[in-house]
Amino acid sequence: MKLTRTSKRASGMTLLELTVVILVLLSLISILFVGARAWKKGSDRSANIMNIRNAQQAVRGHANMRNLPETTGACGENEIYGPLDDGVGGYLRKPNPPAAEITAYAGGANVPPVGTLWLGVTYTGTGETDYAPATGSYSDW
Repeated sequence: MKLTRTSKRASGMTLLELTVVILVLLSLISILFVGARAWKKGSDRSANIMNIRNAQQAVRGHANMRNLPETTGACGENEIYGPLDDGVGGYLRKPNPPAAEITAYAGGANVPPVGTLWLGVTYTGTGETDYAPATGSYSDW
């Protein structure tokens, strides 16, 4: 019987393999954060557009039910958000801005012409270009 020593390679990862694995994981995590930020911005944009759309539908419904012509009064925030003549609540709750870039919503006082938005939006920074139309017209969407 011959006694020889055979070296057995230790199992495990080398420092280079471990570094490559960590770099791959970090790059995947960074891609995830970029995607989540884009998803949140798109979600805020659609929430803002839905708030504007709901207010526009409420104004048009109010004007049609009361037979109000365009550019007449009696279509302010009290009529849309507050109690109506019969004491029942308004058509909508006042919307909350979905993102920090959207400062506030402010409704008009008159029935707007068709194709013009009733609900005005105040933006900070670049929010105007990212979250809604800039000129207050449907054609910008």
